[in-house]
Amino acid sequence: MSPRLDSVATSSTPTTTPARAWLALAVLMLPVLLIAIDNTVLAFALPLIAEDFRPSATTQLWIVDAYSLVLAALLVPMGALGDRVGRRRLLLIGATGFAAVSAAAAFAPTAGALVGARALLGVFGAMLMPATLSLIRNIFTDDSARRLAIAIWASCFTAGAALGPITGGALLEHFHWGAVFLVAVPILLPLLLLAPRLVPESRDPNPGPLDPISIALALLAMAPSVWAIKSVAHEGFTGIALAAFGLGVVATTLFVWRQNRSETPMLEMRLFRYAPFSSSVLANFLSVVGLIGLLFFLAQHLQLVLGLPPLMAGLVTLPGAVCSVIGGLAVVRLAQRYAPHSLIVIGLLLVAAGFALVLLFRNDLTVAAVIASLVTLEIGVGISQTVSNDTIVAAVPPAKAGAAAAVSETAYELGAVIGTATLGTVLTASYRSNIELPHGLSEPAAAQAGESIGGATAVANEVPPEMAARLLDSARTAFDSGIAPMAGIAIALTLIAVAVVIRAFRGRPTVGP
Repeated sequence: MSPRLDSVATSSTPTTTPARAWLALAVLMLPVLLIAIDNTVLAFALPLIAEDFRPSATTQLWIVDAYSLVLAALLVPMGALGDRVGRRRLLLIGATGFAAVSAAAAFAPTAGALVGARALLGVFGAMLMPATLSLIRNIFTDDSARRLAIAIWASCFTAGAALGPITGGALLEHFHWGAVFLVAVPILLPLLLLAPRLVPESRDPNPGPLDPISIALALLAMAPSVWAIKSVAHEGFTGIALAAFGLGVVATTLFVWRQNRSETPMLEMRLFRYAPFSSSVLANFLSVVGLIGLLFFLAQHLQLVLGLPPLMAGLVTLPGAVCSVIGGLAVVRLAQRYAPHSLIVIGLLLVAAGFALVLLFRNDLTVAAVIASLVTLEIGVGISQTVSNDTIVAAVPPAKAGAAAAVSETAYELGAVIGTATLGTVLTASYRSNIELPHGLSEPAAAQAGESIGGATAVANEVPPEMAARLLDSARTAFDSGIAPMAGIAIALTLIAVAVVIRAFRGRPTVGP
């Protein structure tokens, strides 16, 4: 017998008409668009931020990762909190805070202040994402309608990821880099006005009391572990990193133990014994590791190696995003004829094929090669993410949708952190070992240029033209030297996910729980 929870009625059974349900979905897509835009827009603004603040390569990664680290650490507690206090209420609180902090981030005076603002955005972002997916689970009770709504949800996430570079590119062509953060304000204002009217409130009718100890254990399980991964990737195995990882392991063990003993757990650990749920979570995680890692590389390759302006670089990613939306919507019909795990495997194999194309064209990664790679990869992401997210939220009754949605989002955000931390660090290490600095650079300039391609580009603007040309040629070659190991690691991780999904379903029913 599968460990699916017994059905539990929600406290507010959806009474919306079908038309009103789809209007509610349209409102819920606004924070999804915002989070997706925020995940990719910063990568395209990073060269300008680096030129303005001149942070170290490690600080640059923290500017990108601080948001995802905090978000990942808080998703499960916030998902459970939404089940208790109301998912719509938590969504509105998160939207208000996200808009306010985004406005503050736009005017951050230092790189450190920007890292802090990004971390605070993670707190409010953690309120947004589980709420949207769990509200969809409660609004759409019919399987086919729910699957289509989740396909639209996932497609909107992909569309936002594409709009991020384009929107950011257009803004960066005319305004200061802080403008990319101000995008949050006009997106969230309609949500704050329309959600109270269109989106029904829902919560767990028998939630039990809040468990501060479980919340603390969830934070200690996620944050130190992610920090340790980042630290090892940047500095190797140190005593502090090993201690942090050990703390994460101990906290995870205690969290699982406490959930298994609780009558009203924050997260039903029995779900992970159900193959469709656990393998779908893994598929989400590993596909995002590769996608975010590739976007981190391509954002810099297109601008700093191929010399495209930010807007043009963003437009290069558009065909892949469009194909991802098409793949996500098309798979809804295929899911009526084929087993979910078969579709997830197909999606993951397309993700691996996209990285294989990057590897194939690594010595001549032109705009056309980038588009071909992204189209292949993002079709796979659209397919696998739609099916896996539907499997995850369908594995629980509507009353527990917040916690299940939080697991799905945790996999996504943890994948984003590890994608930039590991694959981004592979690129940085390859760059540092292959850069050949021209003679005549001052010691500070040499240190800056030797750390990252963004630093080399900033230094090139301040030295004589001949020296600048030699520096940029070496920097571009050194940066692209990281393509092969990055793509190889991503392919290996994706194929591991394929093997796990196939093994998890071997000899098991292929229908839902």
